[in-house]
Amino acid sequence: MSRKYKPIITYRLREIPIKQIKVWKEAQARKLDREGISELAKSIKNEGLLNPPLVQKESKNSYLLMSGQRRLAAMKLLGAKKIPVHLISKKTEYDLENAKAASVVENIHRSDMNHKDIAEACKFLNQQVGKSAAAKSMGMSMSTLKKYLGFAGVPDSLKSLVPEMITRDEMTKLYIIMPNIPKVQKIVQKISKIDPKLRKKYITALIRSPKSSHEKLLQRAKAMQIKQNISFHLSKTMAKKLASESNKREITPDEMAGKIIFDYIKHKKR
Repeated sequence: MSRKYKPIITYRLREIPIKQIKVWKEAQARKLDREGISELAKSIKNEGLLNPPLVQKESKNSYLLMSGQRRLAAMKLLGAKKIPVHLISKKTEYDLENAKAASVVENIHRSDMNHKDIAEACKFLNQQVGKSAAAKSMGMSMSTLKKYLGFAGVPDSLKSLVPEMITRDEMTKLYIIMPNIPKVQKIVQKISKIDPKLRKKYITALIRSPKSSHEKLLQRAKAMQIKQNISFHLSKTMAKKLASESNKREITPDEMAGKIIFDYIKHKKR
């Protein structure tokens, strides 16, 4: 027999003055899409507020906004003095810290979030509640969170090594592969003097095999680089044709040869 569903929180519908609702300063820092708020305000004006914001009582004439920051902003835009809300019952109220975390998360999540919105939400949550809680709140793995955070998610001690030793992109990739500051610092010390092209191959090799030694990774990186530099012998007739074709297209014979090989391989894959 299945267990009877029990809601985590219970609430009742009330109408309260808008000015009595407080938005957490962490949520206030979040950028709201003005155009989206305007569209929401039009919808509320035509159809009414179908889903009231969720609030929790703080004191006699003060309420904490738990969810519905956009709806609250839309009602303010419409010039409303009062707003219907779902008031959390005393029995299921959050404690102060949990209330803050819940409010920040609830006011960030939306079903229509694009890649940029998700990245901004990840950065915002990382600043407010830390990486672990941010990943959990967004429902994603730590590695996925780091990809959205990009260079902003890299610790300051590693950021200080950019750009003197390696590039922003290289540091971001290194920290995603190996979220261990001392280990990343050691790797940076070893690869900072390597040629940039070889360093790029090194990081690719590290992504494929993060447990390999520096020597093996360097060896693989060199092997990967060698594979891209292919030389071959042409007869005088073919060399002249290659030179003629490259002149017509105003590119070097090497570039022309590369294009021919690329087009051939691309055609063979079809």
